[in-house]
Amino acid sequence: MLDSFVNFFLTTAFAAVTWQMGVMWCVCLLLLYLGVYKGFEPLLLIPIAFGGLLANLPAPSLTREPPGPVICQAAGTLVEWRVKAGEEVKENQVVAVVKTESGEIVPIRSTVEGQITKLSTRPGEDILAGAEVMHVQSHVIGGLFYYILQGIHLEIFPPLIFLGVGALTDFGPLIARPITFLLGAAAQFGVAATFVGASLLGFSRGEAASIGIIGGADGPTAIFLSSKLAPHLLPAIAVAAYSYMALVPLIQPPIMKALTTKKERLIRMKSLRTVGKLEKLLFALIVTVTCILLVPDAAPLIAMLMLGNFLRECGVTERLVKASQNEIINIVTIFLGTAVGITMTGERFLQPQTLKIIALGIVAFSVATAGGVLMAKFLNLLLREKINPLIGSAGVSAVPMAARVSQVVGQKEDPHNYLLMHAMGPNVAGVIGTAVLAGYYLATLSR
Repeated sequence: MLDSFVNFFLTTAFAAVTWQMGVMWCVCLLLLYLGVYKGFEPLLLIPIAFGGLLANLPAPSLTREPPGPVICQAAGTLVEWRVKAGEEVKENQVVAVVKTESGEIVPIRSTVEGQITKLSTRPGEDILAGAEVMHVQSHVIGGLFYYILQGIHLEIFPPLIFLGVGALTDFGPLIARPITFLLGAAAQFGVAATFVGASLLGFSRGEAASIGIIGGADGPTAIFLSSKLAPHLLPAIAVAAYSYMALVPLIQPPIMKALTTKKERLIRMKSLRTVGKLEKLLFALIVTVTCILLVPDAAPLIAMLMLGNFLRECGVTERLVKASQNEIINIVTIFLGTAVGITMTGERFLQPQTLKIIALGIVAFSVATAGGVLMAKFLNLLLREKINPLIGSAGVSAVPMAARVSQVVGQKEDPHNYLLMHAMGPNVAGVIGTAVLAGYYLATLSR
């Protein structure tokens, strides 16, 4: 009987459970609680948390790579092979040893299981990180989430989210009052300030840029940038970005009140003029061309954002608009969230740098909020027609939540003051600004 029980236990995965997995189960349960019972960005926080739970269960078949090329994990000189062509290799088996420029000896491990059909490098030859070292053939196929993750690696999911955002967003308030572009631009100070702060804390420039973009309060852009510049930080950055987006109604009001006087919060703004259909269509085209010419690396995000908006405003693609606003964005949201979550393994997430990222994220978000408010106050020194500084806080990209916060805070001072449409101007300007800044970081830091 005991032998039967032992044999049964060995067929299960209980023996593979680690303490890191247990800690991550608690983290995932906390995220599920915040999403389900507190309503904090549930559309993305719940898929991320569920994906994180799956990542911390001993089920390697979920993320198993398909047979094919094995990639070198470190640049250097190949010292020796530990295997031969024709041999069977197991996943995570050490297949070679590389000596880096600093003299460090780094083992290269196989990421797949099967038979070695080709060794691509000879001992003594230099090899780059990311280069193919050998090829493996097997009947084993890749895991489900290996293929879903390609939506992030191949820049598919974030731009598709932007397609839906564009289809859901009215750029009329921004067109009617173009000066609010400056409020959206000022909110990017949070991104820049955090980039500097993260660099001083020892993060690389690519890591610092990925952390700083949290200040834009734009989850898809944060995922888009960090997947390119700091993929190892993607789980922590994504969780921080969406957590702070969900906390907009709690984080922003104290900052807004601290930086404004009661008199400023009572400012009433004139109604916006009506923006015609032609203006909106030309705006989408002009922004697309201008932004891509200035920052080509922002093209995937800007192009899909403006395509979605053009579909919305042209009036002849109702079916496509509805699909972009509903089916497409909903399906992609599920895949994007679970794909981010599946990278939240305990070994990756439970690191001291995760706490630094979370702390830097709140700094980025706070400085971005303050930057928009202070820019509005500065403009009021120059303008005859005053701007309510509360709408400056909407320069972060959390559409339309940040604009609603401006409305709520304003109506606490004056119940008949309607700031929502005015705040939508800097709000959508922030979406464009964050995407352009992400493209700039890609252009300057990924080469």
